[in-house]
Amino acid sequence: MNSVFLLIVNLLVSIVGFWLVGELLVRAITSAAKRAGLASVQVGRIKEWIWLLIIVIAVGAVVHIIGLASEFTTLTFSGIIAIAFSLALQATLSNIISGILLILDNTLRLNDMIEFSGFKGQVIKIGLRSTWIKTNEGNIVIASNNSIVNGPLINLTAAERLQKKL
Repeated sequence: MNSVFLLIVNLLVSIVGFWLVGELLVRAITSAAKRAGLASVQVGRIKEWIWLLIIVIAVGAVVHIIGLASEFTTLTFSGIIAIAFSLALQATLSNIISGILLILDNTLRLNDMIEFSGFKGQVIKIGLRSTWIKTNEGNIVIASNNSIVNGPLINLTAAERLQKKL
């Protein structure tokens, strides 16, 4: 009887813990995304992916707590799944992580004038995988977030905002 009670308490504490961590993570990232000027559709997508990740981790923890899988089995399956996903989505994940870094670092905002890779223009859209830049000629340049983070980027309008961070 005592072990059943402890099992239920462990499950409840784990579920509440995962929910709290998910809620804090969602709030932090979505507030940064809104500050960066992301569309509400993109903010919703970010929330969905965070909750999907939290749910997958929580299910693994619950399976482990209940005793349906040993630590070794849980770690082995999670490692295999992580390697498969990371290899299959390497370029996409790199762009998404770079997009999150752009948003969190406040490097770019909508309507910033930037110079990047020989193009000069105004940022009109910041997505998770790419950023759209409207050149002075009226053309739209769609650059991957990974290349923006790694490449030389000159933000012509954010000097004061970025100086305050230094």
